[in-house]
Amino acid sequence: MHLRVTFVAAARSSSLLAERFEDDRPLDQADWDEVQRAAPELVPLAAAELRYCSPTPRSRATGDALGYAPLAQPALRDCDMGRWRGFTLGEAMAREPSAVDAWLADPRSAPHGGESLTSFISRVGGWLDTRPADDGSRIVAVAEPSVVRAALVYALKAQPSTYWNIDVRPLSTITLAGVNGRWNLRLEGVPQHA
Repeated sequence: MHLRVTFVAAARSSSLLAERFEDDRPLDQADWDEVQRAAPELVPLAAAELRYCSPTPRSRATGDALGYAPLAQPALRDCDMGRWRGFTLGEAMAREPSAVDAWLADPRSAPHGGESLTSFISRVGGWLDTRPADDGSRIVAVAEPSVVRAALVYALKAQPSTYWNIDVRPLSTITLAGVNGRWNLRLEGVPQHA
C-alpha cells in the first residue's frame, strides 16, 4: 500500500530574510500574479484524491486559486515560534542574540517558548505517516515552505540540522512516495524523448 504526497509550497513574494515567523498575512497582488503564472503546471495536481493545506491564509488561498479546494490541517501549521511570532530572524537576533544562536545550534531547544525544531519535524512527520493509504493514492498538500522542509527532513530521516540547508521556493513541488515511516523523495520531470 503506497501513496504519493505532493507538497506545493505556498506563494509568497517577500525575500527569505524579510519573512516573519508564523506569518499569517494573506496573498498580496504579487503573490496572486505568481500563482497565476504557475497555475498551468500546478492545476493538474487538483486530480489528487485528497487535497490539504496549512491553516494559514496564504496556503489556503494558494490552494483555492489552483482549484484544489483544500482541507486545512492543523498539523501542517508553521512551527510555533512563541514570543518570536511575527518577528523576522533579524528582529529576533537584535532582541535576543544568544537565544537565537542557541535555537539555530540545537534543534531540541525552544528559547522562544514555542516549539523546538525536532518537535516541529515530528509533528509534520506524524501527519505524513497517518495519511490514508490505498495503493496508488495521490495527495496534494499546500503548505508553508517551513512545513515542506520539515516533511523532507522527516521523510529522508536526515539530521534535524539539515532543515537549515533546504531551500524551498514559493510554488515549488516535491513528492514523497511510500507509507508510514518509509518515504522516498520522488523527483519528477518532463521525460526526454530520443
